[in-house]
Amino acid sequence: MSLATLHTVTPNEVLFGFNLPPDVNMHLQRAASRVSSRADAQQALDEALECAPDQLEVLMALCKFHFYQGHLELAHDLAHQSIVKAALQGGFSHHWQQLDEHSTDWRDPRSPGRAFLYSLKALAFIYLRQEHLIAAQEVLEALYRLDPHDQVGAEVIRDLLRGLQDEDNG
Repeated sequence: MSLATLHTVTPNEVLFGFNLPPDVNMHLQRAASRVSSRADAQQALDEALECAPDQLEVLMALCKFHFYQGHLELAHDLAHQSIVKAALQGGFSHHWQQLDEHSTDWRDPRSPGRAFLYSLKALAFIYLRQEHLIAAQEVLEALYRLDPHDQVGAEVIRDLLRGLQDEDNG
């Protein structure tokens, strides 16, 4: 794909990621603009997925949509799909328990490694909402190991987990 075919984000649009094909970005923008209509947003996301089934940004947009709709099992499946596809695209293992900060370049915001980290963060949040605190803590520990400078903002999820643990202990 040449750079000339890539979409440039305008100030009124949501930045879903870098280097999105224009048709995929169009569907994602339509979904974002129609969040008040679940059916319209779902249709736009489905069309984005049909255009680009391996586009990590599409999978994460679907994951977030279903998470906020309360479809936690579906959101979990989509986060896992994103983890597997990011690892495949980045050439590293999808078994996050076996990775370390040198497994790939986690710092590049345009890389599959960064998408992998964001997908792990989503997975931790999903586990938190499902009240699977041990699973959430395991994912957050892996995120800390892979992203010690917290470039993806997992500290917010860690704070929520600590709060829930404090409630359980108090």
